[in-house]
Amino acid sequence: MLRIASLALALTLAACSAGQTPEAAETEPAQRLTVFTGGTIYTGLPDLPTVDAVVVGEDGRIVGTAPPLSEDWDEAEIDLVDLKGAYMYPGFTDAHAHLMGIGQRELNLTLEGTASIAELVTRIGAELDGMEPGVLLYGRGWIETGWPEGRMPSAADLDAVSPDNPVILSRADGHAMVVNTAALVAAGITDETENPDGGAIERDADGHATGILIDNAMGLVSSLWTEPDAAAKALALETGAKVYVSRGWTGVHNMSVGPDEAPIMLELAGEGNMPLRLWNAFDATEEGMALAAAQDYEAPTITNHAIKLYMDGALGSRGAQLIKPYSDRPDTSGLSLITNEDLADFMKRADESGIQVAVHAIGDLANQRLLDIYEAGGYPPEKRWRIEHTQILAPADIARVGDLGLIASMQPSHAIGDLHFAPSRLGMDRLAGAYAWKALIDDGAVVAGGSDAPVEVGSPLIEFYAAVARKDLKGFEGEGWHPEQKLTREQALALFTSAAAYAAFQEDDLGSIEAGKLADFTVFDIDLMTVPQAEILDAKTVMTVVGGKIVYDSSTAEDE
Repeated sequence: MLRIASLALALTLAACSAGQTPEAAETEPAQRLTVFTGGTIYTGLPDLPTVDAVVVGEDGRIVGTAPPLSEDWDEAEIDLVDLKGAYMYPGFTDAHAHLMGIGQRELNLTLEGTASIAELVTRIGAELDGMEPGVLLYGRGWIETGWPEGRMPSAADLDAVSPDNPVILSRADGHAMVVNTAALVAAGITDETENPDGGAIERDADGHATGILIDNAMGLVSSLWTEPDAAAKALALETGAKVYVSRGWTGVHNMSVGPDEAPIMLELAGEGNMPLRLWNAFDATEEGMALAAAQDYEAPTITNHAIKLYMDGALGSRGAQLIKPYSDRPDTSGLSLITNEDLADFMKRADESGIQVAVHAIGDLANQRLLDIYEAGGYPPEKRWRIEHTQILAPADIARVGDLGLIASMQPSHAIGDLHFAPSRLGMDRLAGAYAWKALIDDGAVVAGGSDAPVEVGSPLIEFYAAVARKDLKGFEGEGWHPEQKLTREQALALFTSAAAYAAFQEDDLGSIEAGKLADFTVFDIDLMTVPQAEILDAKTVMTVVGGKIVYDSSTAEDE
């Protein structure tokens, strides 16, 4: 039997930690308890790294762990969850992802894995076969690094199979797209069209538009597609959430959220169709700012208190803003998507409204500008404002992140993908400050880990592996990959648990397995903390638990 006295004391202490007096707690009806046991349970706590069992109350919070509680229980008095030898961790949170895009990737044309321009053209031709003339074809997910042609696709490549239909194909990073001539014509883009602020229409040596649109130039074709309605958005959000819990994620820091998505997410949660815990950062529009300030449309599993801004574009499409020109394109140093004055104004307004700020910054100049403006504003570490990506830093700026109290929100998989082409974009010298997770941690910064899905796959296993191995998925590492930036297993676990919780002001509720915290757990079939690096990628999700509720169970899940 579970020691009744010990449990009663634990329940009383848990109730008191929630604000009840001991007398009130003792008069509450006895909770039906759930015990997770039968495997190795990592707590994320240095003083008690593993326990044998976790006791969870009906309110979805952890009552206690064994040890120190006794493991002698009467199974008639509890609900027992047998881990069957699996390995349980504090719930993994993806600290940077785009839930709508994750769901849309499952529902729409995805070009992930396309290996060449020739294959891309063939796939588009097949998609258009039988389609009515004039109907738009949209797809996402191509990335040209590693293609035998050694370049991005062009309108001319697509035109041969799409003479009568506009085609818009977004690059995997979402910061560039290729469109065919029919789309250029329909959008009114000519060789004489000027580049918009923060965007570029790529042109060939003769000044002709190639069909590649970078960052804000992508908006020039936005009139060609119809915005999904509320039902379509709800389907995408629900689909993305189901995919994510099946991979072991218990929560998402959901980036660049449209304000109109907030009531949809709240409705899904109320219907029981949003199994993830969500922290939303809204587009920095007037509506988004007002929503975040008021914290509208929140629920126990939904937090709406942040906005998302963009300093620059992405490295792969050469939109990341660099201090010096690109090594492989000396005619450009990237793009600025916001002026210093506008950023300072957004920061001031957010500070006055109590809004948390997340800022996309990839290039070393974009990061430096952000650090300078933040420092000039005199904002304290207590704000917990975030640099999303923190991807390339001038070496002198690495220590500034921690010194200023900014949170580095980073995606380990970006490194193991980008480092195949980053040496050509940056040259070897600038790689010293690229994807510098360990240097940032060593200098006192909090580093929260995410995936940036659907830019990347969105797998906690890939992200964990990338953080500890700093090799690609085939085990390759090359010159300039800086293996000294690898993390320990404990540091990698913290990226997605305790650091992610801290980055969302949720460290009192999430990030470790201990009494009083919410019962969010991730269960895999292998021990991520001890297996050889390559075997991390072979792990399977056994169970995902959010607030004490099993939201994914591989033993009952339908075959994918």
